[in-house]
Amino acid sequence: MPMERTHMRKIREVLRLKFDLKLGERQIVTSCRVSKTTINRYVRRFKKLGLPWPLPPDIDDAVLEQLLFPYELKFKRNLPNWHYVHQELKRKSMTKWLLWEEYKETEPNGISYSRFCRLYREFLKTLNPVMRQTHKAGEKMFIDYAGQTIPWTDRLTGEVYQAEMFLAVLGASNYTFAEATRSQKMPDWIGSHVRAFQFFGGVSEMLIPDNLKSGVTSAHYYDPEINQTYQDMANHYNVAVVPARSRAPKDKAKVEAGVLHIERYILARLRNHTFFSIAEINAAIKKLLIEFNKKPFQKLPGSRLSQFIELDKPTLKPLPKHQYEYAEWKKARVGIDYHVAFEKHYYSVPYKYVKQQFDLRITRTMIECFYKNKSIAVHRRSYKAGHTTIKEHMPKSHREQAEWTPDRLKRWAKKSGKETAELIKKMIESRPQPQQAFRACLGVMRLGRTYGNDRLENASKRALAIGSYSYKSIASILKHGLDKKPIPGSVETKGNGATSKTHHNIRGPDYYK
Repeated sequence: MPMERTHMRKIREVLRLKFDLKLGERQIVTSCRVSKTTINRYVRRFKKLGLPWPLPPDIDDAVLEQLLFPYELKFKRNLPNWHYVHQELKRKSMTKWLLWEEYKETEPNGISYSRFCRLYREFLKTLNPVMRQTHKAGEKMFIDYAGQTIPWTDRLTGEVYQAEMFLAVLGASNYTFAEATRSQKMPDWIGSHVRAFQFFGGVSEMLIPDNLKSGVTSAHYYDPEINQTYQDMANHYNVAVVPARSRAPKDKAKVEAGVLHIERYILARLRNHTFFSIAEINAAIKKLLIEFNKKPFQKLPGSRLSQFIELDKPTLKPLPKHQYEYAEWKKARVGIDYHVAFEKHYYSVPYKYVKQQFDLRITRTMIECFYKNKSIAVHRRSYKAGHTTIKEHMPKSHREQAEWTPDRLKRWAKKSGKETAELIKKMIESRPQPQQAFRACLGVMRLGRTYGNDRLENASKRALAIGSYSYKSIASILKHGLDKKPIPGSVETKGNGATSKTHHNIRGPDYYK
């Protein structure tokens, strides 16, 4: 086969160092990066030919090759098409061994497998660092934000804001999605992923985000902790999240190169534009993004779009039937009333989970309660203070199956005094379900630990007199010392010897009944 041009240059350099500079073998090995055996073979064959040095002008590389390697040229071998090899290796399950076997079927006298691999590595060196990486089709989607932002102006206030630039790049084809968002916060981060999946028309096997806080709660080289909302979105699309390792540039080379290209091709072109909304920015980005993905590669055949159609698009997993609905996750502990609290509203779970910690999945319309990753209860979300209770969550017999009952609370309250017991009774009776008053009742009785049972009794008496049956009312009375003052409308002696009951200007408590 015809020797590679670089190979022939190396042979000439060995001969030059040997005959012109009179260098020894060890020095030539260091300079040319070839073995002593190879140097001896070149020199021996050259001397055997009896050729002069320097070589005459009529002996070019092709003639020198023919003279030095006549035996090898008897078996003329064509080299593989390295662009084709590089392209095929992006396909799923493809290996260099299989491509070499296919090559040998058409070229029985072709190069060996070891040389096939070595020459392919040399070919990769001619490509830029990002193009050298071989990612399987449909395998990875790289995600990051650009370092540059895009300014936009509020028409009403004139205030200037900076929009963030989200990017997603498919590994095999380099097909790129980009959009502007208000921030890098969780709702924008998740929304951009959903729109990227729609843009690609499918889902890759893995997401490779940088260690952004919205995606990775705790960055770690070996075991990063994924944000629960981000993981929930990934579960919906059946995709694995594999964050790029910190201090491992190769893990995110694709998207960093994508960021650089987008900054040069799109952001630079928009630098003198004035935008008045995020929508205007994205309309401009959309047009330039189409051109960017159609732009031909410099050192590889085709473009991002053609590579996407050929490689990634056929292998992406289909989109689920429904788009992901943004959800937040919160931790909550179940109270003794078997309800969990979120934004002043209480949602029931089966009573056997009293005092257990739950994960709440909160969407715009629903509240879902998870215990050890298992869904236990689902409620329609309420934006008002109150309780949502499912009857099936209530115990059949509080005495036998639950630790707290209305009777037990009343018996406990009697230890503080009859006024406290009466207040607890009124609090329980004032609720549609007795269990809805349990938290408030416990809170009232625990105030006795802070202020003492005597003061709690007086506060309860005052609350009963004014008809206020709530924890907040008792806490306020005690905090402001109102339990130590006369109750309005009560029969108490005043400084002039008159009583509130006998004074003709005092209506008395019976007036309001």
